Amino acid sequence: MTINITAKTPATANFEEITGAAMVVRALADQGAEVLFGYPGGAVLPIYDALLDEPRLRHILVRHEQGAAHAAEGYARSSGKPGVVLVTSGPGAINTVVGIVDALMDSIPLIVITGQVPTHLIGTDAFQEADTIGITRSCTKHNYLVRSIEELPHVMHEAYRIATTGRPGPVLIDIPKDIQVARGRYSGPREAIPLHRYEPQIKGSPASIAEAIKLLSEARRPILYTGGGVINSGPKASARLREFAALVGAPVTSTLMGLGAFPASDDLWLGMPGMHGAYEANHAMHDCDVMLCLGARFDDRVTGRLDAFSPGSRKIHVDIDPSSIGKIVPVDVGIVGDALSVLEDLIAGWPRQPQQERRDRLAPWWKQIEAWRARKAFGYRNSSEVIKPQYALERLRALTLDRDVYVTTEVGQHQMWAAQFFHLSEPNRWMTSGGLGTMGYGLPAAIGVQLAHPRSAVIDIAGEASILMNIQEMSTAVQYRLPVKIFILNNEYMGMIRQWQELLHDERYSHSYSESLPDFVKLAEAYGAVGIRAEKPEELDGKIIEMLNTPGPVIFDCRVEKTENCLPMIPSGKPHNEMILADEIVDMGSVISAEGRALV
Repeated sequence: MTINITAKTPATANFEEITGAAMVVRALADQGAEVLFGYPGGAVLPIYDALLDEPRLRHILVRHEQGAAHAAEGYARSSGKPGVVLVTSGPGAINTVVGIVDALMDSIPLIVITGQVPTHLIGTDAFQEADTIGITRSCTKHNYLVRSIEELPHVMHEAYRIATTGRPGPVLIDIPKDIQVARGRYSGPREAIPLHRYEPQIKGSPASIAEAIKLLSEARRPILYTGGGVINSGPKASARLREFAALVGAPVTSTLMGLGAFPASDDLWLGMPGMHGAYEANHAMHDCDVMLCLGARFDDRVTGRLDAFSPGSRKIHVDIDPSSIGKIVPVDVGIVGDALSVLEDLIAGWPRQPQQERRDRLAPWWKQIEAWRARKAFGYRNSSEVIKPQYALERLRALTLDRDVYVTTEVGQHQMWAAQFFHLSEPNRWMTSGGLGTMGYGLPAAIGVQLAHPRSAVIDIAGEASILMNIQEMSTAVQYRLPVKIFILNNEYMGMIRQWQELLHDERYSHSYSESLPDFVKLAEAYGAVGIRAEKPEELDGKIIEMLNTPGPVIFDCRVEKTENCLPMIPSGKPHNEMILADEIVDMGSVISAEGRALV
């Protein structure tokens, strides 16, 4: 929505007059921003000039504006603070759109500041002009075109509130160059006048919470289905989730975006549900009698065929976004509220029945779950001759157990293997592109994470095709001495594309093989980083340790089995309890219907 409003400064305020550019910079610092990611251009040069006078802000020069958006996402997701992007008009602004959409779909708070041509030139096809507001209207939580110096500080502060409250998301502020050089009175966060009425509902309805408690306390086959909303609610929400799961005695599963909210080492943990999720998680979701969906949105990659999704269960859906409740799957109880607040109310209202009585009631359910677990659906046939991607990730995980680790991923088979094998025990440690599935996300996101956590190990688990999408950001890592580790599972294919072509298109591998890959070791060295290659299983441990102990950025070229498929999987268009396991031989072409093929 375009905002064109003249805000009034409080009459009692006695503020100095400064330029619009200085207002932008001061507002960012006053809001607690420490790092921003950007790329200069003519329409935003006044703001870049003002940055030199603000010691509280550190600017990171990326090599592409898409990289700026993904880096800001990684910073935000790992720190809990909004990420900030600063780019110029026209192509600069448009290059951020992929990252903005990614942030919208995965509920990541971003403040995206774009330069714009002077107000009197808007609509004249001026040099580097684009309708940034029109282009981003559908992919931001909110956007602003600033048309007066008076409204600028109020817009800046309100943008922060909108981006970070309710369901988080990206907010874009388009600032014409004449507004940047105009002078006006600055208002701080406390003096800023709200331009909109925006009060997201935090507390859940007491009646709905009581109904949810009744359903869960009487259930014999309950399950907690949790998502990224738990992580967005803050570390306390993850702690309360663990507390509530122990009270209920129910199994817990987390979506791709929710990994880490519940510890993978806990006996209640079932793993990730969905297309490449855990066998026991999908079957428990299907056969449960009461499902509590907390901060997830019934994504199509989780539900499988909608009309066969958990058909016998009563469903409770907790989400801070009221439009998400009932949008995809009809539910019996809808609770609009923040995950932390609702969890605290559920814990407070939970009946204090004897734990042994609770365990006895759920014993048959857990017996069935153990039978599903016994299938060991993530098993694979290892090799002494070639590195299996699953084995590479198992060794990477084992060798980082004593380190403070954050993980980003690119998008593809390696992303799913990472979700399956790199087990997490804490929130905000897992950064991946879930809703949009953006190749090229992982490296710039790792840069953002490393800046937020300079003393931690940050690893981008990548594929050789996806890493090339934003490989130019290696220059950013080298310039700022950011010791990110790029762990490439190199099978010389667009792996997930090859897998679907094998399964659905009679092994007709149309343009999925990468015939002209760079030598990643030499490429790392060309950027001024370190390159390491492993080709045999016996090399892995020593070279992984070498990577982890290298003080600067590293590209690790791990040559893996070229035709390994990512299993288990739900055939597209099938119910979520009809999984294909690694030890089963199935003619996938006959299993997936024409409707299912259209859903790939």
